[in-house]
Amino acid sequence: MKKLFGVIGNPIGHSISPQMHNDLFAYYGIDAHYHPFLVEKGKLSEAIQGLKSLGAAGFNVTVPFKTEIIPLLDWVDPLALEIGAVNTVLIKEGSLLGYNTDGPGFLKSLEEELQMPERPSILIIGAGGAARAIFFTLEKTRPVVIDICNRSLEKAKSLSGEAKTNVLSRGLSLEEAENRVNEYDLIIQTTTVGMYPNIDRLPLNPGGLNKPFSAADIIYNPYETEFLKQCKLRGGSTVNGVGMFVYQGALAFELWTGIKPDSGRMRNTVLKQLGGTIC
Repeated sequence: MKKLFGVIGNPIGHSISPQMHNDLFAYYGIDAHYHPFLVEKGKLSEAIQGLKSLGAAGFNVTVPFKTEIIPLLDWVDPLALEIGAVNTVLIKEGSLLGYNTDGPGFLKSLEEELQMPERPSILIIGAGGAARAIFFTLEKTRPVVIDICNRSLEKAKSLSGEAKTNVLSRGLSLEEAENRVNEYDLIIQTTTVGMYPNIDRLPLNPGGLNKPFSAADIIYNPYETEFLKQCKLRGGSTVNGVGMFVYQGALAFELWTGIKPDSGRMRNTVLKQLGGTIC
């Protein structure tokens, strides 16, 4: 019997996860199908029961349900509890098991695509769900400092104060971060600023950068954001959001199937959907 997997969210029509996972199922000869499910707000519990009734083996969760789903699960991975969000669910023997692969997926993309000091100084732009996933994952790697800057200083300070290790972490305003920008080895952009169609916007002005550094942006449409362009002009090594998207999907696929998938193949599938250059 064909296994059912999927992604739930609202909106969901833009998702390219179905193309990525269905290609993997075909490649590995797995009799399964991955389908996008639009879930109306307020109907999450009914949607999950519907997926269980259909015999689903697992699913991804995207906005706006990553936090709302937690009380509906039978077990949640400790990292996902720290983050306060679940993006991957495994259904095993009728139980719903929740994970968050966003942070580990981002870390994997950094390790694959950037060369950095063993203990870097890090600045995260943004204090939303993606920032939380990245913050709680990276603080376990023992950076020298991992500061948070955000349009709302209160939110930046709130997230920095939730550190579970003894890593130094400060909440900064955007202006403070711009003034201290040369203190960091790695700057991570986690907001939607610069995403299509508003591609000319900058979340933070990197004009003061004048030292070796790396920059990451979790956005992958456009393929290179204005923020990354400006960082590259100042000599920075850059990485976009394709790697995070691919690796979080790879970790979910491995949880569901026990197979560690070909991430290069996944990347090519994503780039084809984005109309980018295949590498």
